[in-house]
Amino acid sequence: MMMQENKYSIKNWPKDDRPREKLLSKSPAMLSDSELLSILIGHGTREKTAVDLAKEVLQIGRNNLSEIGKLGIRDLMKIKGIGEAKAITLMAAMELGRRRQAGNFLEKPMVRDSKQIATYLQGLLRDHKQEVFAVVFLNRSNKINHFEIISQGGITGTVADPRIILRKALEENAVSIILCHNHPSGNLKPSRADEDLTSKIKEAASYFDIRVLDHIIVSEEGYYSFADEGMI
Repeated sequence: MMMQENKYSIKNWPKDDRPREKLLSKSPAMLSDSELLSILIGHGTREKTAVDLAKEVLQIGRNNLSEIGKLGIRDLMKIKGIGEAKAITLMAAMELGRRRQAGNFLEKPMVRDSKQIATYLQGLLRDHKQEVFAVVFLNRSNKINHFEIISQGGITGTVADPRIILRKALEENAVSIILCHNHPSGNLKPSRADEDLTSKIKEAASYFDIRVLDHIIVSEEGYYSFADEGMI
């Protein structure tokens, strides 16, 4: 006995309405968010098409791609029909989007001011629900050699080891560094611990002739620059 074809399959749609064919014949810009997500999802279930699943992903992300970027694998897998493989594919796509946004910054010849580097850091750290501590490593021309998240902590804070930071700076041949961490709460005011850690790293870096140019706190609301405030 032949298996009955899934009536919910996108294959049953008119060719011009199928997301893959639509992208091929027109342009990715012509597709809706749900259609683009459905291509990543690949296929649906017996009850739902890939587009239906994509719409559910958008729904839990409040119809905002930035919010979807904050979802974890387990969040996505709460949708019936989104398994681990589909969730991983979606998360990978979101990460590529973040890296593309950050990559545009790397084409600039050098870091010139706090606003410029803060915009770059906001793009990289905006979707982290926990506080993370990161470092930007720069060469003699103030161009970024490397960016790395050094540590991740709980919602209440994170710990950065100066030894790890300086070892990485030497490996990257960095002559200066910019410290950074995010405040998921949105509050940009530095804590006493933030100030103490900055001083500790700055002092340790001076023994290796490495300058700490700034410590920037970022959130979706904006940024705080230690250098701009005369705190470094």
